[in-house]
Amino acid sequence: MKAAIENLFAVQLAKISDDDLRQKVVKVWVTAAEDGGWTVEQLSEIPFTLLTETHGVNLIQHTIAVTEGAIGLANAIEGTYTPPFKVNMDLLVAGGLLHDVGKLLEIEQSDGKHRKSYSGKCARHPISGAILAAKADLSEEVINIIGCHAKEGDGRPQRVETVLVHQADFATFNPMVMLSKGLLIT
Repeated sequence: MKAAIENLFAVQLAKISDDDLRQKVVKVWVTAAEDGGWTVEQLSEIPFTLLTETHGVNLIQHTIAVTEGAIGLANAIEGTYTPPFKVNMDLLVAGGLLHDVGKLLEIEQSDGKHRKSYSGKCARHPISGAILAAKADLSEEVINIIGCHAKEGDGRPQRVETVLVHQADFATFNPMVMLSKGLLIT
């Protein structure tokens, strides 16, 4: 499983300069997959959300898109002006890769269909993902990104990396919701 996770996210993992952080990111994905009962083959079948039609976009694709989107936002900001804050790219990439890892516990497959698991009914993915990260001894900064990237972070103190992951996440999610409601102008 470890080699498969490293392969799925090879491009993004290569952008994390801290080897220990990179290994912990992989460890969290492996633990989540094992705890959720997922095989390597099934990882690319998990929809990125159960809240709306995903039009075939899976969790792995979404995770990569969000991570790359957050990197793009950081580069656009830092390449255009000097912000009064510093983006830690290692934390940003780690947080992007882990922001939805809790979905491996939140979603289950039954009779070929994906649905909310009992674990997912008890705690949404930002909470379960933050717990997984804490158990892997990831920093409070990464835990903030995971735990606060969705509505659980509304009104809470956040790192700039959390804000960027949040924005990239909703830039991929909101158009799907709008499309399903007939509100996306195409």
